[in-house]
Amino acid sequence: MQAEIITIGDEILIGQIVDTNSAFIGKILNSIGVSVYQITSIQDDEAHILKALTEAENNADIVIITGGLGPTKDDITKHTISKYFNDTLVRDLSVTKNIERLWRDYVKQPMQQVNLDQALIPSKAEVLMNTVGSAPGMWLEKNEKVFISMPGVPHEMKLLMEYEVLPKIKAKYKRPFILHKTLLTYGIGESMLASRIEEWEDNLPEFIKLAYLPNLGKVRLRLSAKGFDEKIVKTEMEKQIQIVLPLIKDVFVGFENDGDLEVLIGKQLVNLNKTLSVAESCTGGKLAETFTANAGASSYFKGGLVTYATETKIDVLGVSQAIIKEHSVVSAEVAEAMAKNCRALYKSDYAIATTGNAGPTKGDADAEVGTVYIAIASKENVFSQEFSLGTNRIRVINKAINKALELFQKEIFKN
Repeated sequence: MQAEIITIGDEILIGQIVDTNSAFIGKILNSIGVSVYQITSIQDDEAHILKALTEAENNADIVIITGGLGPTKDDITKHTISKYFNDTLVRDLSVTKNIERLWRDYVKQPMQQVNLDQALIPSKAEVLMNTVGSAPGMWLEKNEKVFISMPGVPHEMKLLMEYEVLPKIKAKYKRPFILHKTLLTYGIGESMLASRIEEWEDNLPEFIKLAYLPNLGKVRLRLSAKGFDEKIVKTEMEKQIQIVLPLIKDVFVGFENDGDLEVLIGKQLVNLNKTLSVAESCTGGKLAETFTANAGASSYFKGGLVTYATETKIDVLGVSQAIIKEHSVVSAEVAEAMAKNCRALYKSDYAIATTGNAGPTKGDADAEVGTVYIAIASKENVFSQEFSLGTNRIRVINKAINKALELFQKEIFKN
């Protein structure tokens, strides 16, 4: 069972907006056993749309289109779909009533003819009622293929997918069971990880596929299984996970469904009844943001300082000027002092500190661009580690955050 997603709009092609619709549609289709064959982004242009529809019909059983259904003249998707089906537009009374309700209860402005014309749909289409917007979804069938058109507004599309599209797909098609399991690893590169599990990968059953998803010091291993017997799929997936886990036990930190590493760290801190604070220099507050982005972080995260300037490390965090003068602001000694003083200041059980040179120039430091020191302090001790993370400023910062998470995870899970 294959689907193709077509997103329509110049705003996607010129990078003005990010196409989050396709990601949502792909994920939700996969959850009911429909695989996405291809995602295509095109202009709101008749010839382009017709070409894309023709190609998609050859590729997939289900074609899902988002965008191009607005009330303005540059939104021509509905007219082009009508042409593709050799059809004409007719006014749908149920959609007209929905538009009138929206204007009466919410918009409360004079209705224009272009708004009423949103109720014009191809005569062969089945309406998918959009209760939160004026542009309806449409379901059409041709040559045993299904074409679904929805507005590009994300919250409107999501409601239509959940309450209109998915129930109809499930009722129409017999679909396989698809299962994904993603294992999170830190501190090992993709090639080294691949060589470590090569024999296991070569012996995976044909219906289970492995994908490597690397990103700045971490690699996700995604296992995807597909079959019509759900029990067999689940049993074999669990069997393969139990085989691979001993091979990666030193770098495995959890499953993606359990949350990213910062979420797993938060859960462990709660289990241990421990707290954390952070002192940041080169990471500029992003480490604190990584923790506080998660609900419930207040139960274990006490706070953080961004002591970016050298004098702030001295005046606010209390790092000794003598230590900085002797060892440089980017050094193990300064990182450890930052962590110790931060833990004392916030009265937390643990503290993480980062200091480094993200570039493009050396600034106050003697260290080469890309040099980062990460320190972790507890009541018992403090330690640090030096990293060389390249010369791209953004990548250095993001790698430093991942390394800090990796080090801290090992510290609190070591018992």
